Amino acid sequence: MKIPFKSGNILLPKQTDMTKWSVVACDQYTSEPEYWNSVRDIVGDFPSTLKLTLPEIYLEEPNVEERIKGINKNMEELLDKDFFQEYEDSMFYIRRTQADGKVREGLIGVVDLEDYSYEVGSQTMIRATEKTVIERIPPRVKIRENAPIEFPHIMILIDDEKRDIIEPLSSIVSDSDIVYDFDLMKNGGHIKGYKLNKATIDDINNKLEALAEPEYFNKKYGVQDKGVLLFAMGDGNHSLATAKACYESLKRTMSEEEYLSHPARYALVELVNLHSEALEFEAINRVAFDTDPNELIAELNKFYSINTDGNGEEVTIVTQDKEETVYIANPKSNIAVGSIQMFLDEYLKTHSGKIDYIHGDDVTRDLTRSNNNNIGFIFKPMKKEELFKTVILDGALPRKTFSMGHSYDKRYYLEGRKIK
Repeated sequence: MKIPFKSGNILLPKQTDMTKWSVVACDQYTSEPEYWNSVRDIVGDFPSTLKLTLPEIYLEEPNVEERIKGINKNMEELLDKDFFQEYEDSMFYIRRTQADGKVREGLIGVVDLEDYSYEVGSQTMIRATEKTVIERIPPRVKIRENAPIEFPHIMILIDDEKRDIIEPLSSIVSDSDIVYDFDLMKNGGHIKGYKLNKATIDDINNKLEALAEPEYFNKKYGVQDKGVLLFAMGDGNHSLATAKACYESLKRTMSEEEYLSHPARYALVELVNLHSEALEFEAINRVAFDTDPNELIAELNKFYSINTDGNGEEVTIVTQDKEETVYIANPKSNIAVGSIQMFLDEYLKTHSGKIDYIHGDDVTRDLTRSNNNNIGFIFKPMKKEELFKTVILDGALPRKTFSMGHSYDKRYYLEGRKIK
């Protein structure tokens, strides 16, 4: 069986200040400009992935087209200066020590976009775990379509309850295999990467093949005819969807032989075991900005049967002067975040307001209490053990259902790969 994850040609800086080079994923701190201002101050004039990616907080600014042109120009200049070392046909094992001291282990390699779909109900080996918002893809395509290099924050999960694929690598690698070892900025912890040898990579591939064996898969999840789900999206769903969209567009201009051998067929990702003790699922809260909280709550009570006695799906509603936990007795989704999202989507068609997706209960409260025109919704996290079977049986979850850890525990941009 062909596994759609393999070694790739990975780029790293030959010599630079790696702490300044590596910045957190662009979809974090989307309502906190002060965070990105402080990152810019830290980076200064040094080479940095901050200058090679576009933080989403700037996506709707009038100068976004100029920013994108600047990103592509910065990439070209680094390539022209021979700034990178290319590790050909490689796979990295990484150890990320988070701010809480827990270690998250991962594998850096490439996935085959021929085996990925973000369509709900798809049976590809690589699948989206949450509903992909199609409108979010075009602006990201503008960033990627002319970029010569990709810098991913994509994290993909495997359901290896035996901890037999990634976890044993810590006892196989040695100091001579280290390719980077440094502190990440802004409470990101520490990261160490090791280049794996061919024998180890072959062993990983064999174990992934065993995990994808149809009979084993069907017995494990109690299903039939659902297609093998080997890789489930963890973080960076829209980034991988963008890579897929760009690749599909490219295919229309090439022969089959050309596009199947093109580097854009693949995307660089980090593979992480769902069962890693460092991997904690957190809910992604909602804040509706510039709206009328009282009117919104009144309409919510018309849309659903809301109670405070524990009957139904739980959600905590925060306004400037009040916080209350309520329950939805007649939900339209099997999880509270999905039910609230359905209501907000309908409500905002005819009422003023804008939703943002917020990581962290305290941040949600701070953003809500700072303005009497804001209202927040705080959710309990889903159990991570439910993820694969839920996606297999029900298709994708509602968008922005869960987050893996705090914002500062997200993937930081670090490794790159040529896509032209």
